[in-house]
Amino acid sequence: MTPAVFEPATPLAPPTGRTTNDLIRQQNLASVLSLLHSRGALSRAQLGATTGLNRSTVTGLVMELTELGLVREAPGGERTGKVGRPTLDIEPEDHVAALSVRAEPHAVTVALVGLGGVVHARLRHDTASAPSPRRFVQIVASSVEAMRADIDRHYRVVGAGLAVPGLVNANGSVLVSPTLGWRRDPVSARLSDELGMPVTAGNDASIGALAESRFGVGVGVGNLLYLGGAMHSIGGGLIIDGTLLRGTSGYAGELGHTVVDPRGRACVCGRRGCLEAEVSLDLLEPLLGRRKLDEDELDVELGVARNPRVMTEVTRQVEMLSLALTNFVNAFAPETVVLSGYLGALLSVSRERLADAVRVHPLGAEGRTIRLERAHLRSRLMLVGPAELAFADLLSNPAGFRG
Repeated sequence: MTPAVFEPATPLAPPTGRTTNDLIRQQNLASVLSLLHSRGALSRAQLGATTGLNRSTVTGLVMELTELGLVREAPGGERTGKVGRPTLDIEPEDHVAALSVRAEPHAVTVALVGLGGVVHARLRHDTASAPSPRRFVQIVASSVEAMRADIDRHYRVVGAGLAVPGLVNANGSVLVSPTLGWRRDPVSARLSDELGMPVTAGNDASIGALAESRFGVGVGVGNLLYLGGAMHSIGGGLIIDGTLLRGTSGYAGELGHTVVDPRGRACVCGRRGCLEAEVSLDLLEPLLGRRKLDEDELDVELGVARNPRVMTEVTRQVEMLSLALTNFVNAFAPETVVLSGYLGALLSVSRERLADAVRVHPLGAEGRTIRLERAHLRSRLMLVGPAELAFADLLSNPAGFRG
């Protein structure tokens, strides 16, 4: 594939030589576009009330974003006061899109996601085993090729975001992904060369935290702890004072390797009793007599389970998860704790016990309430999440976009 196919946005101009007014304008454009991206259609009055900008400033910003092709007018629900004349809301232009890519041990998923988190298309390629980085890039390229005609006709793609279950550094290289068997691989550079567009990679759990904070249960939450349970792993993401915590080289959030039982099961990391080794769908599925359950199927199975061995294992895993949650809440003092995937299914059948872990035990909990929630995005989480990485530059500097 050649770069001309998707015509990604021109790299953003450096900030040198700009006046204070230029910087304020950029910040205001970014605030308005980011708000529309996460909240959807809003009236000009709502934009002003939320951002604190006056009416004329909002009008000018909306006009500029419209000229850039990033927002559009749409019939709104508010009335102007004149019979039969609704106001026009402003909504993000969802034909400005990004590719969202997810790597899993037994599947590769590629989605086309527009501004506002609109999923336009999705292709899933199941694999018999974890693909090598080279094979992964081939599968993604083939999936994108299948979408090419539709993209050429209808969309402007700004880049691609990639979610990987493992340690991913700031350059998009995978240090290690035990479930995929990848080590020290520049997978985002490989994919960028193949697709001819910028590719930004990140840890899947951190991406999950970001997506829930923008489109799900975490909207408006400044401090959020996210724990996601996949088939073979548990990952964590932290939003601290409104910002995703990345840590040194982008490696923060490996909460699945917190030890909850020093004499417990062997973990892929080499230690014993890590959270992801003790709280695992792999341990439960043989007792249920079914394999590769999705989240909805698991809800049903756990909701009707009467097998004593199943219930004993669920209780054991919930106790381990409760111990970890208490430690995490003590360490990070979040406003909201979000459980996703397999952990969300455990929450659905053990809410009282898990809520107790975040409500009662944390030091200094008196006078503050910690919400414990299941991820709202569910199956959409890893479709819209990776796209957020690709949209980051656009949302921070809309004026630099020239599709």
